[in-house]
Amino acid sequence: MDLFDLTGKVAVVTGSSRGIGRAIAEAFAAAGARVVISSRKQPACEEVAAAINAKHGEERAIAIAASISDKTALQMMVAETRARFGKIDVLVCNAASNPYYGPMAGISDEQFRKVFDNNVLANHWLVSMISPEMIERRDGAIVVVSSIGGLIGSEVIGAYNISKAADLQLVRNLAIELGPHSVRINAIAPGVIRTDFARALWEDPAAQAALERATPLGRIGEPYEIAGAAVFLASKASTYMTGQIVIVDGGSTIRGSL
Repeated sequence: MDLFDLTGKVAVVTGSSRGIGRAIAEAFAAAGARVVISSRKQPACEEVAAAINAKHGEERAIAIAASISDKTALQMMVAETRARFGKIDVLVCNAASNPYYGPMAGISDEQFRKVFDNNVLANHWLVSMISPEMIERRDGAIVVVSSIGGLIGSEVIGAYNISKAADLQLVRNLAIELGPHSVRINAIAPGVIRTDFARALWEDPAAQAALERATPLGRIGEPYEIAGAAVFLASKASTYMTGQIVIVDGGSTIRGSL
C-alpha cells in the first residue's frame, strides 16, 4: 500500500491558480488525484489546469472559477465538480485575503468583515456544502490552510491573524462533529512562504534578512514544502489524524526573538 497515493480521489483546492494552492493542486495531481483548480478568475484557473494536464498527458485537472466571497458561486463550483467528476473526496480551503496592513485601531468595519467572511465563513460554507457526501461515504479529508499568524500576535496584520486563529478552532470543532462519520479535518499553518501573497515580507532585502535570522532553518519556505504536508493530510498516511495543526515554518515559532 502506497500511503501517499491519491489515485481515484477528486480534490477541490481553492485559491489554486498560484502560490501555495497551485503547488498543492500540482502535488495532488502528481499523486494520482483529479483536481479542481479554483480562484476568482477563470483564465488563470484554465492556465494552471492546462499545465497540469500537459504534464501528465491526460485530464487530471479542470478549471472552475469561484470567488470565496460569493456563496452562490461556491455552490455552483461544487455542483459542477460533482457533475464532471462525480464526487469530491478531498477539500482544501486555501484561499484567503488580507485587505488591511496596520494596527488594529485603523481597520474599518468593512475590512474586518471581509477578512472574516473570506478567511473563516467561506471555509464553513465549503465544508457544509461538501461534507454531507463524505459523511454518507464515511470517507473524506478536509485541509484548511491557516497560518502561524493564528498562533502569534502582530502589530500590522492583527485581523488576519485573528481570522487564522478562528480557522484553527473551526478545524478542532469540526473534527469533533465529523469524526464519528470517519471524515477528517486538519490544518496547515505555514510560516512565510515565497508567494505573491507574502511578497511584502520577503521582497525587501532587509526584511528578508530579518526573517532568515528568525528562522532556525535560515531561509524562507517554498510553496512545494506546504504541498507535501497537504498530500500527507489528504492521504492514507494520516487516517488516524484529525483536528490537528501541522506547523510548517522552518522553526520560526520556536524562536522567542531575533
